[in-house]
Amino acid sequence: MANIKSAKKRIKVAASKAARNKSVKSRVKTELKKLETIIEAGDKSAAEAQVKVVISYIDKAESKGVFHKNAAARKVSSVDRAFNKMA
Repeated sequence: MANIKSAKKRIKVAASKAARNKSVKSRVKTELKKLETIIEAGDKSAAEAQVKVVISYIDKAESKGVFHKNAAARKVSSVDRAFNKMA
């Protein structure tokens, strides 16, 4: 355990940021899974709405620094590709 006050604070801050990052990543994964099931079902209108939701969550994660810019672009591209393949 750290003895210095600033080191103790860094431990707390790192833990809270890690929890936030985990929450954001988990939410993106959940929305991606929902999109996959909708695409498998073949519901085009629901898939189109879900694509917007997924891309929104990915963009928010990128702006918060959870995803790197290129990783977010790659995820958005794969979502678009899956949706276009369905259509």
